[in-house]
Amino acid sequence: MNSIVECVPNFSEGRNKKTVDSIVEAMLEVEDVYLIGREMDADHNRCVITLVGAKEKIGEAAVRGVVAASKLIDLNTHQGEHPRMGAADVVPFIPVKNATMEECAQIARWTAQKIWERCNVPTYLYENAAARPDRKNLATVRRGQFEGLREEVKTNVDRLPDFGKAQLHESAGATAVGARQFLVAYNINLDTPDIQLASKIADSVRFIGGGLRFVKAMGFKLDKRNIAQVSMNLTDFEKTPVHRVFNMVKSEAERYGVQVVGSEIVGLIPQKAMDMAADFFLRVENFSSGTILENRLANILEKTSAQATLADDCKSFLAKTASKSPTPGGGSVSALGISLGASLGLMVIGLTRGRKKYSEYEEKLATIQEKLRELQARAARAIDEDSDAYAQVMAAYKTSYKNPEEKGRAIQDATRHAADVPLAAAQSGVEVMNLLRDLEKISNPNAASDLKVGGYMCVAGIRGALANVQINLADITDKKYVKILSAQVEAIEKELGL
Repeated sequence: MNSIVECVPNFSEGRNKKTVDSIVEAMLEVEDVYLIGREMDADHNRCVITLVGAKEKIGEAAVRGVVAASKLIDLNTHQGEHPRMGAADVVPFIPVKNATMEECAQIARWTAQKIWERCNVPTYLYENAAARPDRKNLATVRRGQFEGLREEVKTNVDRLPDFGKAQLHESAGATAVGARQFLVAYNINLDTPDIQLASKIADSVRFIGGGLRFVKAMGFKLDKRNIAQVSMNLTDFEKTPVHRVFNMVKSEAERYGVQVVGSEIVGLIPQKAMDMAADFFLRVENFSSGTILENRLANILEKTSAQATLADDCKSFLAKTASKSPTPGGGSVSALGISLGASLGLMVIGLTRGRKKYSEYEEKLATIQEKLRELQARAARAIDEDSDAYAQVMAAYKTSYKNPEEKGRAIQDATRHAADVPLAAAQSGVEVMNLLRDLEKISNPNAASDLKVGGYMCVAGIRGALANVQINLADITDKKYVKILSAQVEAIEKELGL
């Protein structure tokens, strides 16, 4: 798979294995979608399913899971500790590889619409897919749960779903669909059955109560074990690491004379989160992820595999560029240069983030990283878009039309598009250049040469893209349009001193 998106749907069923099996089977009917995690909790009466798949397929898998859940789960008889408003309660999408947050938000919006169309379950968008600022927080969307929302949606316009009518599905309720960063579901168990005490600790730990940033927490009772639990979601484990959360809960529990008897991960957790905890608790002075044997082996294997396939990929592109075919041509090569510049910036950030020396820049580095990912993907898309634009121009010249005026309009439309594509690539290149400059003073100096190479690639890509704009402008008859684009070209040249 060229792209990987993670989807972690939560279903309101944690006791009936047959029901969960049916839901999982429905989702795995979609090709290029794989199951990597499955957790069932009888006390919460909830299951967490973790899927990964191509960004073009993962949404369809999620829709099929919700359709199956809407037929198999009845919230009118459902009971469990965890808050819920739907048989399929939440369906988040998380970018993993060659996928941006905005693309995950688009997948979420498509999925939300299809859920409503296929099984009449109304849907709400949350986190980075939210259509309204007040719905970014999942707790706000789920307020009142199934029973409360079922009544309120009928009379309160603020509770109307993003897709669907002012009426919940009679048994499946409603579903929240969103896009977010990787989330760690982390629970800490206490040696007391006192749920009020667990709730007090949760209040002090969660951010909304004045506790740790990026922590959401609630208190629960685990009836089977007769203990209380502080159940948490860590929405950014790098900024608020697991070990810090554990220490705070432990400290708060001891204030009340209660001990921690254990903790648990629900779903999956990144290796980096465990590495950070090991570094903190063991105080190993020379610790890094590279001191873990499995990490070192995985890195070697990954590099070996990447080198073998990378050479083949490069040869293929080079061969196509060197062929008699006019595409891929200069515009595609220019877009590739800009994308490579962004890639080198991302590499430098990867060599910088997580090191204590640069901890004060962590938030800024994270912001730049997210922007570079989007720009890298945008420039990469322009590689094919430029070839497609050229093909449209050629098609306009070759196609027969009823009259010369119609043919002329088609040629002009295609030529304008052929100018727009490299201009957008050049503008992306400028953004990449500025971000690389921002990295110079806050990144690992051992990778300074990589930043310089990234900058050189961007400059070459921008100049090549602008050359393609100007060539196409020469064939455009709309003088106003030419003037506008020429001014944008000049502004870019002036900003970069070209």
